[in-house]
Amino acid sequence: MKTTLKIAVVLLCAVAVSGWARASNESASRGGVRIGIAKIVQHEALDACEQGIQDALARRGINATFDLQNANGDPGTAAQIANKFLSDRVDVAVGIATPTAVALANTIKNIPVVFSAVTDPIAANLVTSLSRGEGNVTGLSDGLPTADHIRMFQQVAGIRTLGFLYTSSETNSLSDLAKVEEACRNLGITLVPQSINTSAELRQAAQTIIGRVDGIYIGTDNGVFSALPALIQVCEDAKKPLFSSDVTAAVNGGCFIANGFNYYTAGLATGDMVADILEGKRPADMPTRFLTAAEMDLLVDLDAAANCGITIPQNILSQANYIYQNGRLTQR
Repeated sequence: MKTTLKIAVVLLCAVAVSGWARASNESASRGGVRIGIAKIVQHEALDACEQGIQDALARRGINATFDLQNANGDPGTAAQIANKFLSDRVDVAVGIATPTAVALANTIKNIPVVFSAVTDPIAANLVTSLSRGEGNVTGLSDGLPTADHIRMFQQVAGIRTLGFLYTSSETNSLSDLAKVEEACRNLGITLVPQSINTSAELRQAAQTIIGRVDGIYIGTDNGVFSALPALIQVCEDAKKPLFSSDVTAAVNGGCFIANGFNYYTAGLATGDMVADILEGKRPADMPTRFLTAAEMDLLVDLDAAANCGITIPQNILSQANYIYQNGRLTQR
């Protein structure tokens, strides 16, 4: 009986896989495919990722119609969007950031789900292994070299006490917190973490710790980045440096150093995965994609450094491909 049940489950999975591949091919033959893209909140990085996905499909010659949805930071809304994509029978559903990706994966079982900008796909229960997809789910991780960031911050700014702001409800942020804790332990830095529940709390949270730290580090936290100007203002007023792990959101100035992946590039890579699925690849056969060190950007804000009384070493300046000075951004 158990053997029969196992065979039945395997056959059902095979039918589901062949079903969505056939549906995608039929949509393509009708002159276009429907792609649902949901992001947890609107900010520069996630917007750039969203645009990259669309541009990648256009480059691959795929005629697609996009349903672009924003959950406005609400997991309940993310679940509603997932149900919408399911009832609309989109050909592929894409979740940008952990909460929306999880909502899609939990709701949709017979349509390919592609996640993007998810820091820890295993902790988020999206996949059980990074070497393969999970049923109808695969995608791209934006996991970062957190220890390298904090080491750079320490060397350039002389950080001895580090502030870390994060959204307590974001799985990716809890993963970042664990990495920051480990890095600070290894580097002999005192860590002062401060959590928020919503982006509206960011300014007050920053003000709570700014007098007790030498600088603040932020990971790939959507709640923090959606209210980044408030955090920048607190740091500027206190003349304390802010290190961002996202360059996309730092191009308007205010972050002392920003080092991370270009989220438009992440979107292009995610879009290529979507295109591969539309052209016949099975999500289960596709490992989690990671961007490489060569795809990382380094931004140095000389205005912010001057405000904090810090001189950026020449070796860091020579590595930077973005320089912010006198209120203007220069790309090199």
